[in-house]
Amino acid sequence: MGVEAHATNERATGRTWTVRLDPVGRGRADVRVSCSRPACAAQVLPSAAVGRTAAVEHLKAHLRAGPAPRPSAYCACRAEECHTHIRPAGPRERPAPWRCGGAVVLAVVTDREGRWWRVMECCSRCAAAHPTAKIAATAPAPDRTAPADAFRAAAAAVPTVPAAGPHFSHTASGAAAPHEVPAPRSERPPRPPRPTRQRARRGRIAQRFVPHELRPVALRDELTELGELFRAYQQRAEPDLAMLADLHARKAKAFRDWAEVTADTGLRLDAERAEQAAATARLQHLHRSGQAPEGDGPAVTRLLTASAQWNHARAVLTHVADHSPLPGPEARLLVVMLTLRTAQSGVGNLVGQDLKGLPLPDPEHLVGQLVECGWLDIAGTVDELIASRPENPTRIGVPSLTPDESDPGPFTFGRKMRPKLSGWAQRVVGEKKLRKAKTSADARLLALALATGVSLDGQLGPEGEGLPLEALASWCAVTPAELLELVDRLTATDWLTEVAVTDTVLTGRLTERVLPLSCPLT
Repeated sequence: MGVEAHATNERATGRTWTVRLDPVGRGRADVRVSCSRPACAAQVLPSAAVGRTAAVEHLKAHLRAGPAPRPSAYCACRAEECHTHIRPAGPRERPAPWRCGGAVVLAVVTDREGRWWRVMECCSRCAAAHPTAKIAATAPAPDRTAPADAFRAAAAAVPTVPAAGPHFSHTASGAAAPHEVPAPRSERPPRPPRPTRQRARRGRIAQRFVPHELRPVALRDELTELGELFRAYQQRAEPDLAMLADLHARKAKAFRDWAEVTADTGLRLDAERAEQAAATARLQHLHRSGQAPEGDGPAVTRLLTASAQWNHARAVLTHVADHSPLPGPEARLLVVMLTLRTAQSGVGNLVGQDLKGLPLPDPEHLVGQLVECGWLDIAGTVDELIASRPENPTRIGVPSLTPDESDPGPFTFGRKMRPKLSGWAQRVVGEKKLRKAKTSADARLLALALATGVSLDGQLGPEGEGLPLEALASWCAVTPAELLELVDRLTATDWLTEVAVTDTVLTGRLTERVLPLSCPLT
């Protein structure tokens, strides 16, 4: 009897499986989709977007075909001793592990980058503790009416108790006082309903739980509402940077007040980070909407719209200045353009027109020198590269930019950022008036340097302080005396205005015509 009871009370451990999206190899666009279920074979797909779609469809197919969550399943999180559900400790509390409870659900947990999806058969409380969890199905509530019905049926089968009580062997008289049987429970008057206690709403914001006892109540409600607004914003199909800036500003103020109440240094640091995030989002909104930062200046619609893109453009120019394999402005300009073609993976495509469009007197000779010194690899000969057309481009590679396991490469931007930076550099170097004036490679290098060294309103240097002559001459691979001639050429082509040159600094501003090509210092 004991063995049968033990087998009946044993609970099955909750199911769990994972669908992953992994790169096939460095420098390759194809990806591998794998499932931890033994019957599922891995797939290799041509791109991350296609792989992500296939992974999601594979997961949905499992959820549609698989059984519903079992009401009696043992929580998968608890079975694996998951330590991610730790109740945040207050100033005088110790951290307490998360306690299981609630209905059994099938929860889908994913990372924010969309690289893996995990399905867990766990309790609803553990699912709620995961910030990215989504409930796919909920187990039905156990039937609590069956035991009561069975009890009533058993009670009905019992014979009616006689009016006389039982006779005991030591009793002298056979008569006994009548024994009254209580009325069935169904015939008793119903009890008044107990008043239900409304539990206070518990908020969560920035991976922190808002304590029930937090005072003032207005601060607790503000933090709870902000958490809900941030989660709602993450579900939006399109970003709204103005709304995001306002949310971060409210968060900064609420976290400062929270830090004052609890004397928590971590909350104060979070408030400062929220202020920075609000300023960044507001600046991005102004740039994307073509407004001036202060709201009262002329609108500028820039080719590169965000401060991160401007910083990446400056990082490429700095890298080329420090690692140019050949001397001279022509070689440096060619290295800039080839670096932008291969910056993300170390490989790219090139056609003859890309080289013929640059102000290079002998592009074949320069390409041959870059190949000979080992900086550049090309598929074929130099003549074949010069003769190649867009329908049959030549594959090129720069070994120093190719990432590997020990060296991720000098740049941190992704695959989508690279063509934006390359297109920006081509627009600057091939600007209409620079082309018509047949300016040389050193003048175009100076145009690139000035475009990335201005303030938001186009003044040279941070806050219009100017740019050092020595640094500009070194970047253009010319002498300071030759640099003054280049400044005159750019002034004549309506690139520069209000120019003033001292012994050490060049001051002035970019003209309104070329401001859309600028990358301000922020």
